[in-house]
Amino acid sequence: MSATLQAVERVPLVTDVNRPSRAEVEAAIRTIIRWTGDDPERDGLIETPGRVVRALEEFYVGYAQDPVEILLKAFRQAGDYDGMIVLRGICVESHCEHHMQPITGRAWVAYVPADRVVGISKLARVVEVYAKRLQTQEKLTAQIANTINDVLKPMGVGVIIKASHRCMTARGVSKPNTDLVTSHMLGCFRDNILIRQEFLGIAV
Repeated sequence: MSATLQAVERVPLVTDVNRPSRAEVEAAIRTIIRWTGDDPERDGLIETPGRVVRALEEFYVGYAQDPVEILLKAFRQAGDYDGMIVLRGICVESHCEHHMQPITGRAWVAYVPADRVVGISKLARVVEVYAKRLQTQEKLTAQIANTINDVLKPMGVGVIIKASHRCMTARGVSKPNTDLVTSHMLGCFRDNILIRQEFLGIAV
């Protein structure tokens, strides 16, 4: 396993000691409501801070989960199978680290096993763990591919994500109906054009 994976992917950015309490976060939400010009004590908003915190816990649950452990739990020998394994159209729901706005789209994850394969649900869970953090799409794509590569040690890994960013479609440049496509290819997916083209043909 690479030092980068251990140092960056598996260590939380904020320790439990330094993490704000639920009460502090709810107070911050009340401050934001006042900043908008509304009254956090009115009937429609009085329970909003608690609801927002519960939603944020769902949005960012990935910080409390370890994608490496997910893959380690499900090893089995590949046997004679040496073809491509592709999980298509995995739902991606994340939030951009620049504006904390939704990123929504789909991921295609593929690998060619060397001697280990993993249950397909584990691939989807790895996508989910990294998506449930503040992200850029480029970093998300690389994290998924690098983790699968480091843990399963396959012949190669390919990840493609196609997603829409609300920070672009609903604000700023305001260009709806646009999406961003990112890819990260490792091993035979990078070195072998036929394997890469096969994956692209399946994914796109």
